[in-house]
Amino acid sequence: MWKGRFHEETAQIVQQFTESISFDWRLYKVDIEGSIAHAAALQKAGLLSGEEHQLIETGLKAIAEEIANDRFQFKIGLEDIHMNIESALTARIGPAGAKLHTARSRNDQIALDLRLYLRNETDEIRALLAKLQRALVRLAERYPDAILPGYTHLQRAQPVLFGHHLLAYVEMLERDRERLADGRKRINRMPLGSGAIAGSTIQLDRQLIAELLGFPEITRNSMDAVSDRDFAAEFLFALAMIGVHISRLSEDFVLFATSEFAFVKISDAYTTGSSLMPQKKNPDVCELARGKSGRLIGNLVALLSTLKGLPMTYNRDLQEDKQPVFDSIDQIKLALEVYAKMVTATEVDPQRMRNAAGDPGLLATDLADYLVLHHVPFRQAHEIIGRLVTYSLEQKRGFNQLSLEEFRQFSESFGPDVSEVLNLDRAIDSRTSIGAPSRKNVAAALEAWNAILRENP
Repeated sequence: MWKGRFHEETAQIVQQFTESISFDWRLYKVDIEGSIAHAAALQKAGLLSGEEHQLIETGLKAIAEEIANDRFQFKIGLEDIHMNIESALTARIGPAGAKLHTARSRNDQIALDLRLYLRNETDEIRALLAKLQRALVRLAERYPDAILPGYTHLQRAQPVLFGHHLLAYVEMLERDRERLADGRKRINRMPLGSGAIAGSTIQLDRQLIAELLGFPEITRNSMDAVSDRDFAAEFLFALAMIGVHISRLSEDFVLFATSEFAFVKISDAYTTGSSLMPQKKNPDVCELARGKSGRLIGNLVALLSTLKGLPMTYNRDLQEDKQPVFDSIDQIKLALEVYAKMVTATEVDPQRMRNAAGDPGLLATDLADYLVLHHVPFRQAHEIIGRLVTYSLEQKRGFNQLSLEEFRQFSESFGPDVSEVLNLDRAIDSRTSIGAPSRKNVAAALEAWNAILRENP
C-alpha cells in the first residue's frame, strides 16, 4: 500500500510485529458498513459511476458473507482488516475497488470502525445488564419474606429483607446501564472525512455518510477525530465498573453459600467440585467473576497508559487500543450471561436467614430509637443502649430475655411496650421511609423495577 515510497520490502519480522489482522478481523462487519457508506459519498461527489458503486457494494457484501462463514483467507502481510478487505475487493472487481480509499485514511477509517463497533456492543451489554437485573428481581420476588442480617464491616448490623439486599445490586447495575447510555452519546459521532490528519481537498458529503450510518453528530476537528480514544477509555471504565459490581455480588454469594452462613444454595450446574476432596462444592462462577474484575480494571489502565503520552495526532500506539477493548467486551458479556443464569437457578434458605437475623443485638438501634421517641436525647440513648448491650453480653442473655425491671435499671423511659420493639417482623415493617427495607417498600420497588425493565429492555 506504500510501495511507491519504499525500495525494500518490509521485513518479515516487522510484518509480524505490526500486524493487527489477528485481532482486528472482528471489525469486518462495521468496516464494510463504513466502506459502503463511503462509496455512496464518492458516487455523489462524481468520483464513482453508478456501476462502480454497485460493484463495490456487491463485492463488499460478498466478502462479509465469506468472512461470516469462515471462507475468507486473511493475510498477515496486508496488516489489518482494512487492507485485507480492500485488497480482496480490488482483486474481485478490478479498478473500481482501487478507488474506494479515495479521500479516506486508515486513521479516520479505524476511528469510524471502532465507534460503530462500540455503539453496537454498548447496546448488547446494556441488554445483558437488564437480563441480570431481571434475574435479581425474580429471585427477590420468590422470597418476599426472607429476612437476613445486613452487614457493615462484615459484622451483623441491622435486619433487612433479602429482596432489599438484592435490589441494591439492581440499583448498581442500573447506574452501569446509565453510564453506558451516556457514553454512547460520545461514541456516536462520525469521524470519517477527517483523513489522516487534515481532511481532504476532495470534498465528500460527510452529512450523507453520517445519515447512512445513523450518526446524529459529526466530529468537528480532524486532528482530534483521528486521535480521540476518550470514548473507548470511557467505555472500558463502564465495563470495569460493571466488573466491580459483579465482584461485590460475587463476594456476597461466596460468603452466603458457605456452611457457616448457608443462606443460599448455588445450583450444581453453576458450581464445580474438587479433584481431591469429594465433599466439595465450589462457587467457581462467583470466584472467576470476582477475579475477572481485576482483568477489566487492568484493560482500562492499559488503554489509559497507552494514551497518556501521545503527541497529536494519530500514532501507531493506538493499534494497542483494540485488544483491551475486545477482551473486556468478551469477558463482561460472558460474565453477565452466566451470572443471570446462575442467579435464576439459586435457592435461598429463609429460615437460616431468619435465625441469623433473629439475633436480638441487631435491634439495638431500634431500642435507641424507642428511647428517642420517649424524649431521651439520641447521644444519651446511644450510651444507655451501649451499656445495656454490655450487660446483655455479660449475662449471656439476649434483649428478649431481659425483664422490664432490668431494662429500667438503665433508663426509666423503658415501658412495658419495649418488648414490641424486639419483634423482628415489626422491626422490618416499621422501616417505611423512602429507600428503607419494609415489606411494603420492597414490594413497591419490585413492581417499579418490573415496569422499568419492561419499558427499557
